[in-house]
Amino acid sequence: MQQFLEYVTHHYALVAAAAAMLVLVLVHEFRARTASFASISPAEAVRLVNAGAVLVDIRGREAFEAGHIAGARNVPGAVIADGAQPLERFKDKAVIAYCDSGMTAGSAARHLGRLGFSKAYNLRGGLAAWRQENLPVVKD
Repeated sequence: MQQFLEYVTHHYALVAAAAAMLVLVLVHEFRARTASFASISPAEAVRLVNAGAVLVDIRGREAFEAGHIAGARNVPGAVIADGAQPLERFKDKAVIAYCDSGMTAGSAARHLGRLGFSKAYNLRGGLAAWRQENLPVVKD
């Protein structure tokens, strides 16, 4: 222990840099684990939808009508923030939220999880990733 204290006093800059790196790694790992728990790829979304998952488009009505994933329900983000009443009956099912890019739907999926939805997911990359995978989009 004496040698360690001596090392720290002589090489305080190295010890401070190592401590800073440790903190950065821990923060990065924490963010990666909390962000990816509810984030799925388009291929995983197709698998879940085939198993009975519910797709929720959180964009506005106009964007939904311009193009959405077949079978998706339009429940705007504001409705989810207010308690997600239209989705109450799906609490025990897998619910996949998506938006244009996946950014807004990530917070919606986290909020659904806080509301008691045990299997709330975010479509990573949103509708843009869905289209990039050449998966079908329908218009109303």
